[in-house]
Amino acid sequence: MNTRKAVRVRYLIISVAGFRICTFAMLTRNELSRRISQHVDQQLYDDSRLAPAGTAIYSLADPRDLRITRYVGQTATPRRRFLQHLRAARLWVPDEIPWWVHQPRLRPLYTWIRDLYRDGQRLPTMLIHSWVETRVARLAERELIFELLANQLPLLNLERATLGGQLPLIG
Repeated sequence: MNTRKAVRVRYLIISVAGFRICTFAMLTRNELSRRISQHVDQQLYDDSRLAPAGTAIYSLADPRDLRITRYVGQTATPRRRFLQHLRAARLWVPDEIPWWVHQPRLRPLYTWIRDLYRDGQRLPTMLIHSWVETRVARLAERELIFELLANQLPLLNLERATLGGQLPLIG
């Protein structure tokens, strides 16, 4: 009796102007889930030099250049939040537009994660900047957002659009 199983491998072919520039084996949903969990364990850095307590103020950055922060957030559980971001991008779904994201204001973040993955199967890096008391977490998060916007970083946070290019005075 033959016990060999047929293995179907799907490929993602990336072309520019009709020229194939790279080919990647597409992972199944389970394989991708395992890869995401491993990535989170390897690419979550606490740069705060503080004992974890309260709420973490974090950023998601481009792994090719960690100075390019794309998103700032807050959470009491950084690992779980990082997993949520990566899973919400639904990298196993082939559509270009993340139609399943119910809040359109969040689509740019998940589109960026999907674009990053399409470019060499990269995933963002999470960096914890500080731990703060929960009651001041929103203020600390906005402070970091405004600081990064003042430095002309291409943030995907809602504040970028709502401020219309103007930064409030923080004093």
